[in-house]
Amino acid sequence: MSSYIIEGGKKLEGEVTVSGSKNASLPIIAATILNPGITRLYNIPNIHDTQITLEILKYLGCKIKKINGKIEIDSKNITKKEIPEHLMSQMRSTVILAGAIIGRFKEAKFSYPGGCDIGARPIDLHLAAFKKLGINIIEDAGYIICKADEIKGENINLDFPSVGATENIILASIFAEGVTQITNAAMEPEIVDLAKCLNKMGAKIEGAGTNIIKITGVKKLKDISYKVMEDRIEAGTLLCAGAITGGNICINYSTPEHITPILNKLEEAGCKININTGKVYMQAPKKLKAVDIKTMPYPGFPTDMQSIFASILTTAKGTSVIIENIFENRYRYVSELKKMGAKITTEGKTAIIKGVRKLSGTKVKSTDLRGGASMVLVGLIAKGTTTVTNIEHILRGYEGLEKKLKKLGAQIYIDED
Repeated sequence: MSSYIIEGGKKLEGEVTVSGSKNASLPIIAATILNPGITRLYNIPNIHDTQITLEILKYLGCKIKKINGKIEIDSKNITKKEIPEHLMSQMRSTVILAGAIIGRFKEAKFSYPGGCDIGARPIDLHLAAFKKLGINIIEDAGYIICKADEIKGENINLDFPSVGATENIILASIFAEGVTQITNAAMEPEIVDLAKCLNKMGAKIEGAGTNIIKITGVKKLKDISYKVMEDRIEAGTLLCAGAITGGNICINYSTPEHITPILNKLEEAGCKININTGKVYMQAPKKLKAVDIKTMPYPGFPTDMQSIFASILTTAKGTSVIIENIFENRYRYVSELKKMGAKITTEGKTAIIKGVRKLSGTKVKSTDLRGGASMVLVGLIAKGTTTVTNIEHILRGYEGLEKKLKKLGAQIYIDED
């Protein structure tokens, strides 16, 4: 089991580049199933989650080549329509492959997805949407079997603006008869990126980025090359790493409008933010100020940044309140931060953080992807050595996090024992 070993106390300074987006890459890789030809993708991060998704594509029968940072996917000869359980169980977002397989073949078989334990995250919305599109669903011995004679466009009103359900509906309805309309659709930038990629292939998707998306069915798609957007959560994580250390950093990142709620909260905490073309500069004060946060669907404050922001508030002046409105089990990291001296109390959806003067390095266990990242950030300022174990959670979503932090002056390395 690998661990991060961090020596705290170094102020971060310098410039670093943000990788391609994990949450945009996964549905875009899935979308390549819909084109029975060759799709070339650029800026796909080399992380565990993209590796697993590509493994599933290989299992289905796709040919995959990696050349100079480009991934070439040939989906012509897909022979299987089932996602293997041992790969499905490793991450939740494998469920979006179902929409793509159904969209192309009108059938798919898969088990319930796995991933980080941050709440129930049921796939009921996905299955209800599939049924509205005319897809029959049978649940048998832990497997979900989907079949349709014909996929027909339909009006689908989501109870909650679920990102995964929105993506799955788009993927399943690309070749549907007629028009599919999603009301209360997720508005995240990653949805926009998926729609852009599919439209370049020849799909007809309107309204991505708003709460009403229309998909007009087409007969076929074509070969394309596409560059995936940058990772807005990684951008926020790196800025918070600079902020917690009282640092002065610059990130190469071309879409700061995607992280407006994060930038606003950093400014509220006392950081100075300057934006130039393709760059975001952040200068932190010696001591951050307490702020209150409520997580909301986009364009609100992202749930994926909740634990990361909590880490920088552990030593802020005053008391901060966080309300988590998306996932009910997203405070599992708190007990680990308390081992380092953080004063955090949680009740239901609320966490109250009282800033302390100092934190101490110790051994902590990564509980999930973003919770693990929060421990790394606290390790950057904790006195002494912090060991973060179970970092396979963190490696699921960050490409070379330790290399980027090291470039900014952090003392951090991976222990492979």
